[in-house]
Amino acid sequence: MRPRKLRFGWLDALILAVVFGLIGYVLHRARSHFHYDWDWRLIPGYFARYDAERGRWILNLLGQGFLATVRLALWGGLLAALIGGAIGVCRVARSLFWRLLGRTYVELIRNMPPLVFIFIFYFFVGSQLMPVLDVENRIAQAAPETLNVLAFLFGPPELLPNFLSGLICLALFEGAYVAEIVRAGIEAVPKGQWEGAAALGLRSRHALTKVVLPQAVRTVVPPLAGQFISLVKDSSLISLISIQEVTFAGMELAVSSGRVFEVWLTVAGLYFLLCFGLARLFRQLEHRLNRRGQHPH
Repeated sequence: MRPRKLRFGWLDALILAVVFGLIGYVLHRARSHFHYDWDWRLIPGYFARYDAERGRWILNLLGQGFLATVRLALWGGLLAALIGGAIGVCRVARSLFWRLLGRTYVELIRNMPPLVFIFIFYFFVGSQLMPVLDVENRIAQAAPETLNVLAFLFGPPELLPNFLSGLICLALFEGAYVAEIVRAGIEAVPKGQWEGAAALGLRSRHALTKVVLPQAVRTVVPPLAGQFISLVKDSSLISLISIQEVTFAGMELAVSSGRVFEVWLTVAGLYFLLCFGLARLFRQLEHRLNRRGQHPH
């Protein structure tokens, strides 16, 4: 069935007019009630500045913070997918031990406030795991080429231990929700698919990887996309443990410059652009998967 084309009608125009009217009213009330003098001239300079010593433009606080948020989202999403995928498979395993392990992990994290979880695990990871990995000494002994690669992938090497600690905390937290999405996707595959795979002589492991998971992918992509977008927004919590992403940069700039509304509206706009762009990207991916499902080769 060909998808119906979306048309822009009078109701859409009315809704947009109401939305822009409300935004204008809020801005007017903010100016008249708080006697706030808007000044957006400083904002572009917070993204990039000209470094006379280097003779080129470099990222400033907001630019660096936004790039750190993108890195957190990408690596956090990848790590959360790996953790959540493994735990989701454990949740449907035949072994009671693996099912209990997966359920304990999910229930422990889902029933704990995210900020409390991040604080507890950050101090544990920062004080226990990072010394075991010996990250600081490895960075000090790394070659310049290695440091350049690390800077591109994870940001400034000197801040790598903090970044990794925050990244692991974020991925562990989001992984619990990914695990439930994966579990639900696997259980949504008809039981007859398992039975058919068994009739063909496939073991449970091969039936899962070759028969069930490929069918579950189309089911889990939309909720996984929503969870990834939630991860982008939840990454703002990492600012409270001194990870210098865009919310942390916004707090510093709002205090130092006094341009509270301008800075926070800019930060909100950055999150909106990132999340909206990801939503559109995942929507296209969902359409492609649906077309492949309808017209298999």
